[in-house]
Amino acid sequence: MPRAPPPFMIVLATVALFILYIVWTRDHDRSVAHLSHADILMPKQEDTTPKVTPGIQHGDVIMGKLGNETLKAELGRAAWKLFHTTMARFPDKPTQDESDALRSYIHLFARLYPCGECAEHFQQILKKYPPQTSTRSSAAAWACFVHNEVNESKGKPIFDCSNIGDFYDCGCAEDEKEAMSTAGSRSKEPAEGDDAHTEPIEIEREGPTRGG
Repeated sequence: MPRAPPPFMIVLATVALFILYIVWTRDHDRSVAHLSHADILMPKQEDTTPKVTPGIQHGDVIMGKLGNETLKAELGRAAWKLFHTTMARFPDKPTQDESDALRSYIHLFARLYPCGECAEHFQQILKKYPPQTSTRSSAAAWACFVHNEVNESKGKPIFDCSNIGDFYDCGCAEDEKEAMSTAGSRSKEPAEGDDAHTEPIEIEREGPTRGG
């Protein structure tokens, strides 16, 4: 029969196991203590915010054909109002980030427009006349130009882009009144050369050239 291990070996093994247990439980308690109550209840998740890549911007049309002509016409009127109002309220001197955001929005607008055949037509226009987003006036003039491209293809009247604000009220008049009121309260008699009020928004008469 094999010999039993010496008593001192048994004691040594017991002490070693006890020390390992103490070390493990101490490190485990320390790692748990570092977790806040919020971390335990709501563990951190990876950032799932979608990145607007060129592939997403310039992908194929997503929606199918819209057969209801009445709904299609109502949708078009609402979409153009949103489109022109967005351009009219865009910053006059946008940052690069703001300019890129508007450009991305226009391309995504073309992909996601609920009328699939309309979206395809608009995407073709965007390829021929890329969005102009460097300033408010260039964005507004470009929007009017592409609107006329759509109207021309449908045999509809062409807008006078200098008067497009008469058709699509951007709500800028209230901003102008507020700016004038603020300027007046600061100084009833502005010094010569100072602007006494904010100039109204004007859309450039000429849109992008048809060659670009």
